[in-house]
Amino acid sequence: MLYLDSITFPDDDREAGYCMAEKRTCYTSFYPFRILTRHRLERLDFEPVTILYGGNGSGKSTALNVIAQKLSLSRESAFNMTSFYQDYVDMCDCELRRPIPKESCIITSDDVFDHMLGIRDLNEGIDSRRGEMFEEYFQAKRSGFQLRSMADYEELRRVNRARKHTQSRYIREELGMNVRTYSNGESAYRYFTNKIGEDALYLLDEPENSLSPARQMELAQFIEDSARFMGCQFVISTHSPFLLALKGAKIYDLDCDPVDVRRWTELENVQAYYAFFKKHADALERVNRD
Repeated sequence: MLYLDSITFPDDDREAGYCMAEKRTCYTSFYPFRILTRHRLERLDFEPVTILYGGNGSGKSTALNVIAQKLSLSRESAFNMTSFYQDYVDMCDCELRRPIPKESCIITSDDVFDHMLGIRDLNEGIDSRRGEMFEEYFQAKRSGFQLRSMADYEELRRVNRARKHTQSRYIREELGMNVRTYSNGESAYRYFTNKIGEDALYLLDEPENSLSPARQMELAQFIEDSARFMGCQFVISTHSPFLLALKGAKIYDLDCDPVDVRRWTELENVQAYYAFFKKHADALERVNRD
C-alpha cells in the first residue's frame, strides 16, 4: 500500500538563499540545513518498503525526522529540533497517493530503549516489593489475627491467602504480575510488533538496535508480511544486512554522491560482511560438519 508517494527537499540554491537571508552560515548551526545537500539528496520516491542506507552522519535519520514532521506523524521520543527546523520542513514538499492514516507514526531506537528502561524500572520496583512481601508472608503465616470489625476484612483475607498458599504462589498472586518475562531482544521485537498495526505508514529509525540477528530476521519477515498483507507502508533507515535484504525494498544509498538507488548486494556494509564470512568460510564449514 502506498500512502506517501514522494518528498522533495530544498536544493543547495534554496538553502543558500535562506542562509543569506539570515546573514549566517548554515554549515554548523542551521541544522537540518546542509545535511541532505552534502550528497545532493533532493527527492525520494517511495515504494511499499523504502530503505535509507548510509553511515553515521549520512542524513538518513534526519530525512526520517523531516518526513515525520512534514506529515505530522505521532512520535514518542524528542529529537534534535532546532529553531530552524520548521523553516526547513516548510521548504519540503510531499506528494501523497492517499491520505495518511492517523495510526501512522515514527518509531526510533530511542523509543525502544525507553521502553526497555521502563520495563527494567518496573522490574526493579517489583523486586523491591517482592522483598517486602517475603516478610509479610511469614508474618501472616505466624499471625494470630482475629476479625474485630469490617475494617479488618482485607487483612483477614491476606492472612488466609498466606496460610493456604506456598510462599512463591502467594507473592506471585499479590504482585499480580512479573514483568521479567522476556529478554531485551524479545522485548524490543515485541515493541515493534505491538506498535505496528494495519493500514498505516511507519517510519523506522535503525530498528535493528537491540535485536539479535535472529530477531532482525524475524522483524524483516514481519515487515514483509505487513507490507504485503496488512496494507502498511514502511520507510526504514538501517545498515542491517537482514533488513536491507527485504524483498522488493527500494534502497537509497545516502553515501553515494549524488544519492542513488542501489541493490542491497552492492552496498559497502553488506560487502564487508560478505568478505568477512568468505575469509572464514573454512572454519564455519568445519563447525557445520561437526
